[in-house]
Amino acid sequence: MELTDLRIVVTIQQEGSITKAAEKLGYVQSNLTMRIRKLETELGVQLFHRDRKGVSPTEKGTLLCNYATDIIQMADETIAAVKEPEYPCGSLSIGVVETIASTPAFIRALSEFQKKYPDVSLTLSTGTSPQNYQKVLSGDLDGVFLTGEYDFSSLKVAYEFEEEVFLLTGGQTKERNVFSDFKNTAWVVFPEGCPLRKANKSWLQDDGISFDNTIEVSSLDTMLSCVRAGIGNTLLTESVVDQKDKQIQFYPVPEQFRFVTSRLVTRKSPFLSKAFTAFADCFAEADKNEMYKQGEKLHAN
Repeated sequence: MELTDLRIVVTIQQEGSITKAAEKLGYVQSNLTMRIRKLETELGVQLFHRDRKGVSPTEKGTLLCNYATDIIQMADETIAAVKEPEYPCGSLSIGVVETIASTPAFIRALSEFQKKYPDVSLTLSTGTSPQNYQKVLSGDLDGVFLTGEYDFSSLKVAYEFEEEVFLLTGGQTKERNVFSDFKNTAWVVFPEGCPLRKANKSWLQDDGISFDNTIEVSSLDTMLSCVRAGIGNTLLTESVVDQKDKQIQFYPVPEQFRFVTSRLVTRKSPFLSKAFTAFADCFAEADKNEMYKQGEKLHAN
């Protein structure tokens, strides 16, 4: 059994089709079929069920895929560690949620990272925290930003930070009506899995109000446009919105929903790429600088 065989088995499981797996790996389908049959003969077990709909792993096939995934990941990390130069370079893929991608700290970190490490090819992938979580566990992304609570047992937290949450309404909303008219209020929310959406729902339910009148959007710009137009309210972190925006009003939320925690994470591994470490350092420095600036503003006021 070779490492290539393990890659073939895992890819077939992921694709659910030998044809699709062959296309993805650059093989002729007949060669892939022959290698699987040879591997089944070598192991003395059937690895896949075959029917008109495609292929699916048997119990033994699933067991092999689980071990193979870990072996492939370790092999790839070992090769990368041996080949890595003494300075950050190569490729780096980072998953980020839009509420972080729009912050001054993130933009500053990108700028500094690009200046300091021009030999790193950085790829940014925008997605929800649940999507990012699955992609970093599977190895599709080198690191991700997660907002909210997850099982971090298989992950290394490179940086953790808190952000304050505010209720945002349209600029023409009368303050006395903001909290008294929640039953008739529409709420602009991100897709399921967003911790701010979860906090929004819990807040209303604590007050005995259903969370049915929602408008789900996938972009921050759309969300803010809806709020400015008075279409609905939302909960957002302070750093993504300009508090000088006269079309939006800001209000505090109950203490139990006042803060949300975000983290920059990567998979736990003996090998941590210099590119990821450098990116984490740039973001940590940028975030601390932004916090210092905010503190200076509060002190001045």
